[in-house]
Amino acid sequence: MTKCVIAEDEALLRQALLEQLAQVWPELDVVAECEDGASALEAIAEHRPELAFLDIRMPGLTGLEVAAAAAEVSPATQIVFVTAYDHYAIDAFERGAIDYLLKPIAPERLAATVQRVKARAGHAVDAEALASLVRQLGANLLQPGAQQPLTWITASSGRETQLILIDDVIYFRADNKYTTVVTAAGEALLRKPIRELLGALDPAVFKQIHRATIVNLKAVASIVRDDSGKGTIKLRNRPETLTVSQPFMALFRSM
Repeated sequence: MTKCVIAEDEALLRQALLEQLAQVWPELDVVAECEDGASALEAIAEHRPELAFLDIRMPGLTGLEVAAAAAEVSPATQIVFVTAYDHYAIDAFERGAIDYLLKPIAPERLAATVQRVKARAGHAVDAEALASLVRQLGANLLQPGAQQPLTWITASSGRETQLILIDDVIYFRADNKYTTVVTAAGEALLRKPIRELLGALDPAVFKQIHRATIVNLKAVASIVRDDSGKGTIKLRNRPETLTVSQPFMALFRSM
């Protein structure tokens, strides 16, 4: 049975795709439904599915970034991008022979995509084509009209509320429904989940290293990869080290 991962941050669109797939490919085994890029990458690394449907714009990692990393951790996983982009982006997909579905998804288009996926079963993903696509589209096209990144936040430390400049943050760590903010001076609690931060941070500066941690790249002194494929980050102004889960190490290849 073919295993599949679906990543779409909008619940209604995710459910609609599931229902459409159930009609055109009833034997498809959807092993994970994800609402952000980090969980999608981890699901692909865990399940090694034959197929993944990835929304281009998701909190944190984009669908393109997930696909580029997945080409290393699960090279047999075929990728179908789900997008709402303009003709420039669609041309880039077609020149690279990359499968895509345009929102709203037309049933006949999905059926044709399923047939192509089945015909290519067992073939490795073209990692070079994915890398080329990432370069062509670029960060500006991936997030058109995105709001300016955060410059400061307010967080609690005991009874005190602190104003913390984003540049001073070394890393964010998930803490149940909240987020711990770590600076050189100490820790404070931000009363929002880490997932809500992902779309508000500058992706050129802050990098998610697994589902629970986002690190400021300017605070990284070094990254060491161990024999298991995991990484360890040494920080400039903190004594602790941070673990980079194995799937996310692929994101650091070009750095």
